Order: sequence, then structure tokens, then C-alpha cells
Amino acid sequence: MQFAFAAENTDKGNLRETFFINQVGKANEVEYIEEGDFKINNTWVFEIGGSGKKNEQIKHLKNSYRVLDNLEYGSGNKIPLWMFGFLY
Repeated sequence: MQFAFAAENTDKGNLRETFFINQVGKANEVEYIEEGDFKINNTWVFEIGGSGKKNEQIKHLKNSYRVLDNLEYGSGNKIPLWMFGFLY
């Protein structure tokens, strides 16, 4: 929808977060939080970003993960953004 209404003003970060919330929000409780981007089912914290996103913002939080765009496969607390497309 962002491309349809404002193609010249799309923001990659917003696109990533919109995709994530669209996929996860259908069957889960989503909370917007200050540390990280989202908390799911009051348990898991997710920080959404590009493949170069560092762990600094969430490294001290329990059950925290980085959801990264332009990542082929995950490791540790890194999960490729595209994998959330399978949840829909």
C-alpha cells in the first residue's frame, strides 16, 4: 500500500516493520515497546532491521531476537525477515 499511495516516500525500515507485524499480528498479541520494536505474546522481543543491524539495543533483554532483511539464513538470535512470510 505504501508504494501505491506514496511510492516516492517509502521507507525501508517502515516496510520491514509493516511486513513483520502483518505476518505475526494475525495470530499473536503484539505490543509496541521502547527497547526493541515489538514484544509478541508478552514473551519475545523482536528488533527489525537490515542485515547489518547490531545486537546492542536488545542484548540485555531475555528472549530477544533480531529479524533481519537481506539475510539468507539465521544463526544465534538472528532470523531472516522472509521466514515470517510462512506464518500467514
